[in-house]
Amino acid sequence: MKQDAASKHIIVVGAGPGGLTTAMILARRGYKVTVLEAHDRVGGRNAGIQLGPYAFDTGPTFLMMKDVLVESFQEAGAELDAELALNRLEPMYRLQFKDRDFNPTTSSEAMVQEIRRVFPGHENRYAGMMRREGQRFNHLYPCLKKSYHQLRTLFHPDLFRAIPHLALGRTLYDVMYRHFGDEDLALSFTFQAKYIGMSPWECPGLFSIIPYIEHAFGIYHVRGGLSRISDAMAAVAERNGATIRLSSPVERILVKNRVASGVRLESGEVIEADRVVVNADFGYAATHLFEPGVLRKYTPEKLGSMRLSCSTYMLYLGIDKPVTTPHHLVVFANDYRSFIKSIFEQPRLMSDLSFYVRHGDATDPTLAPAGHSALYVLVPVPNCRAGIDWSQESAAFRERVLDRIAERTELGDLRPHIREEKVITPNDWASEYRVYEGATFNLAHNLGQMLRFRPHNKFEDVDRVFLVGGGTHPGSGLPTIYESGRIAANLIAGERE
Repeated sequence: MKQDAASKHIIVVGAGPGGLTTAMILARRGYKVTVLEAHDRVGGRNAGIQLGPYAFDTGPTFLMMKDVLVESFQEAGAELDAELALNRLEPMYRLQFKDRDFNPTTSSEAMVQEIRRVFPGHENRYAGMMRREGQRFNHLYPCLKKSYHQLRTLFHPDLFRAIPHLALGRTLYDVMYRHFGDEDLALSFTFQAKYIGMSPWECPGLFSIIPYIEHAFGIYHVRGGLSRISDAMAAVAERNGATIRLSSPVERILVKNRVASGVRLESGEVIEADRVVVNADFGYAATHLFEPGVLRKYTPEKLGSMRLSCSTYMLYLGIDKPVTTPHHLVVFANDYRSFIKSIFEQPRLMSDLSFYVRHGDATDPTLAPAGHSALYVLVPVPNCRAGIDWSQESAAFRERVLDRIAERTELGDLRPHIREEKVITPNDWASEYRVYEGATFNLAHNLGQMLRFRPHNKFEDVDRVFLVGGGTHPGSGLPTIYESGRIAANLIAGERE
């Protein structure tokens, strides 16, 4: 810790997982840290939702790369297992196709048997896929842990060693189809493109490390929901001396001579700071938190030309009956390619839907009363650039989603059993959650918007501003968001230049 840390005041705008990671680490190192959150609870898109006796996560429900979280807590002087109860899920999830279901697991032997059951003749290809993707992961992962605000980082030996493993010119689907030679089996290892809001047929091939990470290291559930991670981070940050102010929306980041000096709240209060960490959605921050004309690179015109992720239509349902679906269920549209095109190429709302259901109380009885169920339903949909009027479409789309659930799953018609309900549309993401264009997974992760070509953790437009969250490097997804928080904390502390 630097000797002058205690004299430096760090403001963190937004109490999402990236901002909380930075806050708890810097507070541990002796900095004065104030976290300002617009809503009445911490977490942002990782916050909890309570509907009567039913508990839900707002956004992320898959926890991968547990070790990143372990290390983040350790840097803040805490132990993850003392703060949270985690359990590894086996099988990881069920994938439902129109004529068969598939239950991937992290057990290599069981996985070979499951592929033989569902995709006979392809089971011997699994070991080769894991071996090759393990090599890719080992070369790419060190590159994700660096900051790219300095040009010289592009010439780091780790990056040069990674170049042959970037799968340049190939998509995630291309990579996995080469491994398996079967479309549905390839889709079983490419649906993970939805974690970053992209199409498997456009997502860069290097993201084949995501399914590898799942199969190599497993996925976890946190007792009480993944929102408990942010709650625990906030508790650690406060123990370390940070101040967290809820219901304190920031109106402006104050800038003089291209240097940030603090913030002004919507209440009019001004708070001075030596550094400002922005954990707000990047597109929202760039278009709302700086005076017009301050940003020279990320202007409204520039943002308008950047590619964005898709959005999501969300249903949170408290059900008055027990159900037997697994913890994670992914249902593929009968014509999956057409469904994906309807999101990214020819935006429209279809009847043939892909959707995801999280039945958390399958493994966690704290989420719903005995004999009841808490169902989280996510449908990928176009972001707000598509111009869909959700005030007109939401009610009909809800019926369509419930119809598809009844047709494609064992849940049946849920309507008579719904006791609590909440809907989030792309318009709600944009207005209530302050997500730019309702793009739930932030900026897209095409090669032209990654590493140095993504907004830098040490913001290039304004000095003494640092960025964390899915809109900056390394990108969307909880592990990479935690990593962004660690990178920012280390940059501020002068430990990673």
